[in-house]
Amino acid sequence: MRGGGAIPPTPTLPRKGGGSKGRSASARPPFSSSPSSTSPSPLAGEGRGGGNPAAAAPTCPACRKPPSLCVCAAIAPIATRAELVILQHPQEQDHALGTAFLAHRQFKNSRLVVGLSWPSLAAALARPSAEPRRWGVLYLGPLKPAGPLRVLSVVDAHGAPLADQDHFLAALDGVVLLDGSWSQAKALWWRNPWLLKLRRLVLAPPRPSLYGALRKEPRGDSVSTIEAAAYCLAALADDAALAERALAPLRLLLARNGAAAPARRPDRRRHVHR
Repeated sequence: MRGGGAIPPTPTLPRKGGGSKGRSASARPPFSSSPSSTSPSPLAGEGRGGGNPAAAAPTCPACRKPPSLCVCAAIAPIATRAELVILQHPQEQDHALGTAFLAHRQFKNSRLVVGLSWPSLAAALARPSAEPRRWGVLYLGPLKPAGPLRVLSVVDAHGAPLADQDHFLAALDGVVLLDGSWSQAKALWWRNPWLLKLRRLVLAPPRPSLYGALRKEPRGDSVSTIEAAAYCLAALADDAALAERALAPLRLLLARNGAAAPARRPDRRRHVHR
């Protein structure tokens, strides 16, 4: 989700005024008996870049991919202590190579909601209450390194790492990801000022995105939503193998899409997660 200037510490745009009502992924037609599909408990533009005939084709009800890109065989839901919540911009749904829904399917303790604004963290979680300081949001700004580089860091409003990183990470109940292009992720950030109450997290992916030549980005640390989710939850669990297991659907998706697809020109609208 990084690839531009840091977001100012306080929003200046009003929350209301044309914002669409958020809705849960479970409001979509049922897709399987997977526990995550009805979990009460957050960029999917990876497939953007021109007319993709597969995007208009009938989709698999379980993974929401065209039959030729179905990845159900690689989905094996993973249980995690920390919860994953994906806030998806309404215009980022149904891209053939998008991964937000795959991330939701791959992690049992997850929730995918689509919309522009929610009045609070509790509303996004569909719960009576929630403690914002026990949640982290993948921050849209850059990290200002101060010591050894970590995969996941807790930073202050200026992007500087906080002291006692292990303490803050261990105290998190969950992580919020913003799913959309760079401009869409900024819109989600501005329209939901309660995000400022969450711990700010910055991701330093351990390797380049698996998309490789399929997607050109202005920054080398840009990754897909499922990759961001996998690396965040693996860091919180201190289990690097978790990320490898979680990325199986993405590997199959890319293999079925074909490695010979032409590279896209850099899309400077985007941040890191989509």
